[in-house]
Amino acid sequence: MQKTWLVTGGAGFIGANFVLAALARGGVRIINLDALTYAGNLQSLAAVADNPDHVFVRGDIGDGELVARLLAEHRPDAILNFAAESHVDRSIEGPAAFVHTNVVGTLNLLQCTLAHWRGLDEAARSVFRFLHVSTDEVYGSLGDSGKFTETTPYAPNSPYSASKAASDHLVRAYHHTYGLPVLTTNCSNNYGPFQFPEKLIPLMIQKALTGQSLPVYGDGRNVRDWLFVGDHCSAIRAVLEGGRVGEVYNVGGDAECENLTVVHRICDLLDERQPLADGRKRRELISFVADRPGHDRRYAIDASKLKRELGWAPSESFESGIARTIDWYLSNQDWCEHIRDGSYRGERLGLVAA
Repeated sequence: MQKTWLVTGGAGFIGANFVLAALARGGVRIINLDALTYAGNLQSLAAVADNPDHVFVRGDIGDGELVARLLAEHRPDAILNFAAESHVDRSIEGPAAFVHTNVVGTLNLLQCTLAHWRGLDEAARSVFRFLHVSTDEVYGSLGDSGKFTETTPYAPNSPYSASKAASDHLVRAYHHTYGLPVLTTNCSNNYGPFQFPEKLIPLMIQKALTGQSLPVYGDGRNVRDWLFVGDHCSAIRAVLEGGRVGEVYNVGGDAECENLTVVHRICDLLDERQPLADGRKRRELISFVADRPGHDRRYAIDASKLKRELGWAPSESFESGIARTIDWYLSNQDWCEHIRDGSYRGERLGLVAA
């Protein structure tokens, strides 16, 4: 029997990749709710524009009347909440938008979902799930050793991560207080196709392609665990289908890497594929700029719970994933040009406190 899922934020980077993968696999009808803020892009969903199993609705998760109507009309078997403001630099300049979407919006979504769930019959209530997609940044910053586990205390250091931490706590509370069958995933840094170019990897690809300066924060030694977006989507699917209600699952790529090393690899791969006309090596374009305020030094995810309970493991190494990502951007410059013609042109954000 075909399932119905309400996916919020399904025109964003991770959400769009999830929607495309789910529809390609089949057996599901997706109601895709997205506000189409600057980071939402319907071009990312062009491949399913005529798919009868994909219903796109432009709207905000904070619109209680709209969310309630969609739940009543489509009666989804699950809700997957990807909707979020997610860029740390933007949160430094304008934290209010992050609280509005990530905290107030999630609260509204939970309230509407709870009312919907309580109105289902016993069989439907037993299989219904609310899956909340979050980040490892809620855990704060690590030293040179150790990894984040699902029991690591929260210690968010940016307005973005603080807002996501608040949303995580609300999701937990709705399970423990009201019995809502929730699941939460906390992922490491994603990369791959359709990523908005304010994030490190697509920004460096686009600047390096045209021979622009490549600005690296601080000394470039900040460490992240890099997760290919396709692997993240398969992990979310595994948690949705087999995760224990009320549990948190960390999702990581087993690919710790310094930011400077990431930029070096991008430069080298682009030099192989599309050398600069003047013969320069792209590593020569790297410049070190003032660090971001409150920049966490290191993230690392322990995903052993997800692997142990659900048998998931990443399929892409960083080497294979970054090569696939660069090849996608090289083949989809029309998508990138659409972004450049819009609200973001690669400028530095997050320097001015709100």
